[in-house]
Amino acid sequence: MFHALSQCLSSSTASLSQARQAHALILRLNLFSDTQLTTSLLSFYANALSLSTPQLSLTLSSHLPHPTLFSFSSLIHAFARSHHFPHVLTTFSHLHPLRLIPDAFLLPSAIKSCASLRALDPGQQLHAFAAASGFLTDSIVASSLTHMYLKCDRILDARKLFDRMPDRDVVVWSAMIAGYSRLGLVEEAKELFGEMRSGGVEPNLVSWNGMLAGFGNNGFYDEAVGMFRMMLVQGFWPDGSTVSCVLPAVGCLEDVVVGAQVHGYVIKQGLGSDKFVVSAMLDMYGKCGCVKEMSRVFDEVEEMEIGSLNAFLTGLSRNGMVDTALEVFNKFKDQKMELNVVTWTSIIASCSQNGKDLEALELFRDMQAYGVEPNAVTIPSLIPACGNISALMHGKEIHCFSLRRGIFDDVYVGSALIDMYAKCGRIQLARRCFDKMSALNLVSWNAVMKGYAMHGKAKETMEMFHMMLQSGQKPDLVTFTCVLSACAQNGLTEEGWRCYNSMSEEHGIEPKMEHYACLVTLLSRVGKLEEAYSIIKEMPFEPDACVWGALLSSCRVHNNLSLGEIAAEKLFFLEPTNPGNYILLSNIYASKGLWDEENRIREVMKSKGLRKNPGYSWIEVGHKVHMLLAGDQSHPQMKDILEKLDKLNMQMKKSGYLPKTNFVLQDVEEQDKEQILCGHSEKLAVVLGLLNTSPGQPLQVIKNLRICDDCHAVIKVISRLEGREIYVRDTNRFHHFKDGVCSCGDFW
Repeated sequence: MFHALSQCLSSSTASLSQARQAHALILRLNLFSDTQLTTSLLSFYANALSLSTPQLSLTLSSHLPHPTLFSFSSLIHAFARSHHFPHVLTTFSHLHPLRLIPDAFLLPSAIKSCASLRALDPGQQLHAFAAASGFLTDSIVASSLTHMYLKCDRILDARKLFDRMPDRDVVVWSAMIAGYSRLGLVEEAKELFGEMRSGGVEPNLVSWNGMLAGFGNNGFYDEAVGMFRMMLVQGFWPDGSTVSCVLPAVGCLEDVVVGAQVHGYVIKQGLGSDKFVVSAMLDMYGKCGCVKEMSRVFDEVEEMEIGSLNAFLTGLSRNGMVDTALEVFNKFKDQKMELNVVTWTSIIASCSQNGKDLEALELFRDMQAYGVEPNAVTIPSLIPACGNISALMHGKEIHCFSLRRGIFDDVYVGSALIDMYAKCGRIQLARRCFDKMSALNLVSWNAVMKGYAMHGKAKETMEMFHMMLQSGQKPDLVTFTCVLSACAQNGLTEEGWRCYNSMSEEHGIEPKMEHYACLVTLLSRVGKLEEAYSIIKEMPFEPDACVWGALLSSCRVHNNLSLGEIAAEKLFFLEPTNPGNYILLSNIYASKGLWDEENRIREVMKSKGLRKNPGYSWIEVGHKVHMLLAGDQSHPQMKDILEKLDKLNMQMKKSGYLPKTNFVLQDVEEQDKEQILCGHSEKLAVVLGLLNTSPGQPLQVIKNLRICDDCHAVIKVISRLEGREIYVRDTNRFHHFKDGVCSCGDFW
């Protein structure tokens, strides 16, 4: 019977049911005191993962009269093979109380478990035991400890062990090289790679792939591609892992020539069926802007899998093809393909980054309805959609969702919420989110400074900037864009110049195009147009459309025709299809009464097929976001809106308001000009809000263009007559209207 039981438990074909029958017989026949038989039973249960750690502890301490090292070794090795690393360490901890000393065969399993769990403290204890017991001379023990330190990012400790190892095989060399590469220590990795070869150890594919992956993941794209070329020259044939490692680097370099060569290699070597290779090729072509080639690779996939679909959707989004991305997404959703959180997050991010904010919110609802759990990447991808259209109620719901799911503490979720509340006009809530964040990074600081700048709060922006410096956080290019923008919003030329000069002098940051654009805006908005033009002429690189656009916009405000024509000509060359530039110049002509010139510009636009961008405004009422178009009559409440607007106009005129018809730059009668002003979208949105909200409730409006002077004056009066706080966000900044006054001080 003993022999039969032993054979049953040792058989590779034995089932769990048979093992339980054998267990019952062992108990019935009182054979549990036999250490060999009981060890075989425990080993079987461990391999089948049918025994929990508490059960194991009880069994070892209560039922085995004389457990041996072999009893523990069988269990520990079984748990290690099944990747149940916590069980390994728990079982290993029973050795010391029983005065059982682990040997050189058992230690590596425990050390590897520490490596997998990144458990540095127990790993160091095992290192100390190995040193005291003389096991460090064992190459497997030393190699295991080296891997453990590398996994725990203790490269110096790993190197000390590595240097003392008497026998170093290609595995431990490759691990050390990959460790340096993973930390971005390029020179050290290359040096060690050379030492390996000079020491007579030839690299294998793992060695090359470790370097390629490390270099690529740390932004050393040129080095990664260079290593790939060296690999080919020296006669090594890259496998699917190699190709998957180098293609992301090629994509980041946007080197489509090298990418096409790698693609050719994939075809020749028959690697096209490797799902990781396919995903990497889709990603590479997407980053290179080669949508046609990317689509061809996607269409040639015989069996679609989720990684390739996710890479394709991301590539389409990156290239602005959000409609195509939605079509592809819906096609596979309708085919009942199991879409994961990455798929949903990709399409939500695609919509929120490409102006389809309402669609992004709808997709988020669908995602939850399909039972897919949003994560800490989904939420920061969605929150900007709420901010873009000032959907405050939706934003608050997502904030609550992040609190319920415990992901508010994620620094990117918190930073996205700061940005959302700022864009929704609630800068106090944005600051509260900032103050409650448990960990801050540069993104968080920049988000709150950007929010203050957007609201024209230069003082608070500067205070946050100095607080950031005092905390030890170094500023970056975005930080200075925020500070310069805040100065520009408030006409603070001296502070702006001081900040601009400190970039290179104190922080070692060279100004980029966006900083020159802010400086031009700062000077030209206060009327220093010639000084701004001088800055443009002295720029160390060719000015782009943002810089010339800043000058042209201010020329329109200050009616400077000569500089306006210079800026417009530059913009016509840089942005020949942007109607806004033609409109600004035609408005300058119209303000000067030069109707022939104004008509000439209109004719040029007509010949190019260009039309003025219509004025849109959005307002959230309840849980619905309404979009109103200037002059459009399609809104179901338009009759009520116009009636209410007429009543308000009568009240305003009685209180002394006169329409600013000089801002209607069309050669029409005065009465027609007043009618045109009444149809501006921001006025319609404000009145819609008045009709559908309770008295005293704040209103939030977004305008896709700069708010005109007449609408600005009207909304000031409405805020006083109706007793409302009204927030309007245009392309320049936020306007807080209250009691007939605007926060911008009529400077925008």
